[in-house]
Amino acid sequence: MSSKAKRKVSREPRASSTRPETGEASVGNLARDEEIRRRAYEIYLERGQQQGLELDDWLQAKREVEGGVPWHAKAGEKRIRDISR
Repeated sequence: MSSKAKRKVSREPRASSTRPETGEASVGNLARDEEIRRRAYEIYLERGQQQGLELDDWLQAKREVEGGVPWHAKAGEKRIRDISR
């Protein structure tokens, strides 16, 4: 026979928090991420679909979207990459 005391386990449901769990994305974050994703794809297309620079495309798109840099430029307008950040 074991000398360890048995723990009493409650079968009652726990109260849930109204705050989102860590790791859950808010609707605003999902919209921002989708905008970054679209912009990164545009950058990829503008570069002639060159493989291997996905991270660079994503980071540039993120800077543009989060920094408020307008990227909905007219067709043919050249965008200048901000390397100062």
